[in-house]
Amino acid sequence: MIKIGLVQQSAWDLPIDSMPLAAGYLKAVVEADTDLGPETEVRIHNLRGGWSVTDMARRIFADDVPDILAFSVLGWNYRNFACLAELYKQLKPGGLAVFGGNHVSQQGERVFREHPSVDIVVNGEGELTFRDLVGAVLADRRQPRLSDIAGLSFRAPDGSCVSTPDRERIDNLDVIPSPFLTGAIPLLDHDGHFPYEFALLETNRGCPYKCSFCYWGGATGQRVRSFSRERLAAELDLFGFHNVPTVFLCDANFGMLEADEEFTEDLLRTNAKYGYPTALEANWAKNKSQRFHHIVRTLRDHGFKSSFTLALQTLSDEALADMQRRNMKLNQWSELADWLAEEKMEAFVELIWGAPGETTKSFFTGYDRLAEKVPRIAVYPLLLLPNTAYSEQRELHGFVTLRGQNDDFEYVLANRSSTFTENLSMQRFMYLARILGENQYFKRLWHPARRLAGLTQSQVIHSLLEWIDASVREPVVAFRESIPVIAESPAVAAGHRMLYSDPALGEEIERWWNTEVVGRFPDGWAEAGRYVYTFERWSRPVYQPPGAPLPAGWRVDGDEYVSDPVSFPYPMVEVFDRLASGTVDPPDRTPVTYEFRSTRGFYQHLDNHETGAHYFAHAVRLEPATNVPDLYA
Repeated sequence: MIKIGLVQQSAWDLPIDSMPLAAGYLKAVVEADTDLGPETEVRIHNLRGGWSVTDMARRIFADDVPDILAFSVLGWNYRNFACLAELYKQLKPGGLAVFGGNHVSQQGERVFREHPSVDIVVNGEGELTFRDLVGAVLADRRQPRLSDIAGLSFRAPDGSCVSTPDRERIDNLDVIPSPFLTGAIPLLDHDGHFPYEFALLETNRGCPYKCSFCYWGGATGQRVRSFSRERLAAELDLFGFHNVPTVFLCDANFGMLEADEEFTEDLLRTNAKYGYPTALEANWAKNKSQRFHHIVRTLRDHGFKSSFTLALQTLSDEALADMQRRNMKLNQWSELADWLAEEKMEAFVELIWGAPGETTKSFFTGYDRLAEKVPRIAVYPLLLLPNTAYSEQRELHGFVTLRGQNDDFEYVLANRSSTFTENLSMQRFMYLARILGENQYFKRLWHPARRLAGLTQSQVIHSLLEWIDASVREPVVAFRESIPVIAESPAVAAGHRMLYSDPALGEEIERWWNTEVVGRFPDGWAEAGRYVYTFERWSRPVYQPPGAPLPAGWRVDGDEYVSDPVSFPYPMVEVFDRLASGTVDPPDRTPVTYEFRSTRGFYQHLDNHETGAHYFAHAVRLEPATNVPDLYA
C-alpha cells in the first residue's frame, strides 16, 4: 500500500475553504484505476491562503508521512511548498516530493536549482502523468522508471535536470474521472453543509488566444477540448442535490462554444429541479458573439446572479499590439456595455497596469472613459509569469521586476513606457481603486460624483487618497499605514475588511464625501448629496464576523438581514436612477421610508469581488414617511 498526499492551497485568506479541484482530479484518477486504486491510499490536504508554513506542516504531517507528496504549485505558494518539501524529505528521505501546476511546468531546471528537496516536476496536464508516476512507484519503489513517463522533469543521480518528451494533450477529457461523481471531493461537511466558497468546474480546457501576459494559451494548449454534456449534466445535478449556491467555471472563454449554450440549458434545468445553483461566475469569452448575448440574457431571465466580464486589459493601441490582443473585437466594448446596462445586468471591466506601451496618461484616459459606462473596474498589477511571451521578452520591453518575498511572482516596477516612480504611485491608486471600484465599496457614488461634481472616477479616487494622506485622525492613519507597496490581492482584501470592521473609518470617508465631493455639487443638491452617501451606506452588504453582534439597525430574518425602517427626505432610488440617466435637476423633497434587505454570508465572501457582489442590500419602499429626522443636524 502506497500512501499519497495531495497538497493544495487557496490564493485567499478566506474564512471558508476553497474547493481543491486540481487535487481532486489527481485523487480521482488514481483511485479509479483498477490496478492503482486497491494499492493506494490518497488524501487531500486542502489549505487556506492565510495559514503559515508551520500550520500547514502540522496539518499535513501530524498523523502520517506519505510515500508521495504532490503539491499543486502556483506563485503564491511556491516558496512555502518548497519549505514543506524540505521538511518532508527530512521526515521521509526515501519519499518523492512532486511539484506540478502552471507556475512550475517546464521550469524543472530552475526548481531543482533552487529547491534540492523537490524530486519531480510535472509538465503540462498532470492527471495521466501522475497516474503513470504512481504506477511506476508501485512497480519499483526504490528505482521507479521515470524516464519512461512522458511529461516529467526529474533530478538525475548527478543532480542534473532530465526532461522526458511532452505528453500529448488529453483529447477525450472524460477519461479523467469526475472528482465529484466519484466522491474524491466531498460536497458536504460533517454538519451536512456545502463547505466551500463555491463549486469549481471545468467544462473545457484550452484557449485560442496567446496573450503576452497570460500562460493560459501557452501552458494549456491552443485547441479547446470539452468534457461531455452527459458528464457535466450529472455533475450539475449533484451540485443541485447538495444545494450548491454558486458554480464558478474555470474555462478560459465561457460563451464561445455551442456546448456553452447546452451547459446553460442543463444548469437551468438543474435549478428548476432543486432550486440550486442560483449563481454562475465565469471567465467570459473575450469576443462577445450572439451566443454570448443569448446565454447572458437567458441567465438574467431566469434570475441567475452573475457578473459579466469585459476583459479589456487596456485601451492603448500600442499596449494591445504588444499584448497580442488586437485580433479581438475589443473596440466593441462600448456597445456591449450599453447592451448590458439596458438588460439591467451587472458587468465589470478588467484592466492591467504595467503593460509596455501604456503610460499613466493613456491609462487614466482609458480608465475614465470606461468608467462612464462601467464604473466597476478591476485593475490588476502586471506580473511576469513563467511560460508567457512577456517573460521571454524582458529586454525588448525593458522590464524591471522585483520577485516577491513571500510569493514567487515577479512584480513589474518599470518598463520602456513607465518609470519606477510612476509605478509606485500607480500601485497606491490601484489599491484604492480595487477596494472602491472592483469590490464596490463605492457602488452608487460614481454617477453623482461625475454628473454633479464634475469629477472623473480616477479624480474621485485621487481626491480620497489626498484626504487619507493629509488626515491625522487615528482610524485614517491606521488605514494609510496599511497601504502596501504592491496592490496585490491579499493586501486589497485586508484593506477592504478594515473598512467594514471599523465604523470610525467609514465615518471619516463619509466626512470626506460630504466635504470634498458634495461641496462641489450645484445649488439645490447640498442636502440630497449627503443622503446619497447615507443610502449607499445602508445598501452595502452586512458584515458580521462569527460571534460578533449585528451592526446597529439590523436584525436577522431567516437567510436575510433586514434593517429597521430608514427614512429619507427624498425618494433615493429614483434619485439614483435619474442621475444614472443623466438628469441633474435637484430632486423634490418627498419623504420616503425604506427597508433594506441583504443576504447573509458576506463575511465569508468579502475577499472575492465576484461572489461578494451577491450580498449587497436592496431597498424595499415602505409607506411614505411623514416625519424624517435630519441625520446631519
